[in-house]
Amino acid sequence: MIPTCPKCRNENIVKSGVVKGRQRYLCKRCQYHFSVNKLGKKIDNYYVTKALQLYLEGMSLREIERILGVSHVTVSSWVKTYKVKRPENADYHPTYKIYNHAELVEYLADKSHMTGTGMIITELGDKFMLIKWERFRQ
Repeated sequence: MIPTCPKCRNENIVKSGVVKGRQRYLCKRCQYHFSVNKLGKKIDNYYVTKALQLYLEGMSLREIERILGVSHVTVSSWVKTYKVKRPENADYHPTYKIYNHAELVEYLADKSHMTGTGMIITELGDKFMLIKWERFRQ
């Protein structure tokens, strides 16, 4: 994206050095020098929410990274930023599978998958993630 001159709104702009780590520009019409703030990469809040949900469900940071495509370091910083603590769960563990719509309907049609477990289904782009908790057997 090429900036426009903040003074005359002209688009005929050229780069004119770097000042304090910021790119400086020169307007060819009015000879005005200006700089713009660096535009950082902003991640949609959807991914932040999904990552924190998956973290609370017991998934590791690397598993979340593989599923959402967001760095595990980024997910870790979100966990710290929002002060998310997951409860200690010693008697069950989550497993997850990703299905398309038809596969999910077929899976849920089998009633044997519904007994002895807890589960949650969450949308994940054009697919669905089924998170299931099975109690450890003593």
